Amino acid sequence: MSLVAYAGFVQTKGTQFVLDDSPFIFNGFNAYWMMHVSSQPNQREKVSNVFQEAANAGLTVCRTWAFSDGGDQALQISPGVYNEYVFQALDFVVSEAAKYKVRLILSLSNNYQDFGGRPQYVSWAKNAGAQTKSDDDFYTNEVVKEYYKRHVQRVLNRINAITGVAYKDDPTIMAWELINEPRCQADYSGDTVNAWVQEMASHVKSIDSKHLLEVGMEGFYGDSFPDRKQYNPGYQVGTDFITTNLIEEIDFTTIHAYPDAWLSSQDDDTQMVFMRRWMTSHWRDSKTLLRKPMTSRIEAATRYRHSGTTRAEVAWWSQRILTEVWNIRWG
Repeated sequence: MSLVAYAGFVQTKGTQFVLDDSPFIFNGFNAYWMMHVSSQPNQREKVSNVFQEAANAGLTVCRTWAFSDGGDQALQISPGVYNEYVFQALDFVVSEAAKYKVRLILSLSNNYQDFGGRPQYVSWAKNAGAQTKSDDDFYTNEVVKEYYKRHVQRVLNRINAITGVAYKDDPTIMAWELINEPRCQADYSGDTVNAWVQEMASHVKSIDSKHLLEVGMEGFYGDSFPDRKQYNPGYQVGTDFITTNLIEEIDFTTIHAYPDAWLSSQDDDTQMVFMRRWMTSHWRDSKTLLRKPMTSRIEAATRYRHSGTTRAEVAWWSQRILTEVWNIRWG
């Protein structure tokens, strides 16, 4: 948990985010594609435009990827081997964010195969002779864990080619995220993911004590508080929101919400009831049990992005979700 104040860096104080000892209240957005698009010189204007539009709209935090493992335009071509040109694309993202006074949450890996993630790490280890059975070996295999730790070290120690500032010393970066939406089918209790988070959180903080750190969890409850499982959307994914976020090195909690995906057969009102319970339970636990700030990342309108729907329908559903979030936080 954040204890030492660093000038210009977002920190935590109890259940609040603070910046230079004043409350830091923010609205933000997800734009995972920033580095990927920036790696194409004729597309960099898109990155600048998004930051400018975000700043004009009062959005002050952006969450984006600081990884791309294997495949086309990869940042990490193979374990420990990096594409300098793509790294410079990430440098551009960081420098443009600073220009428009937008803070970044940089995610260091992915649960899914998009942009490499867990599957790519496990594949690399298997090709190197490691004994692996599934993507869940990402959390336990020593070879895989060492690959991940080296990536963390490489990114955090990166000297921005544009600004000359090391990432670990750059206040433009608000926080590091260990992995986007960790899941583990091999152990639904959450113990395996919890042990991995403890190890990797300690590793991150040993390199960088200035920045905040979060896990990247969706928020599924696990075995530590069985009564909380009633708030899950009918199943578990191998994580434990409470136990993992109790880890000292984790500075704030996160939840994600995909009501259309998680309750795809339910109507709007049922999904809204779920959202209200999901948000309220995590807000309460973060505030009273974990004593840490919470951020919520909500996919508000997946249903209405399907073909045949209108902008008005998207706006209507999104507004309902955002109103609920506002009422839970400020009502």
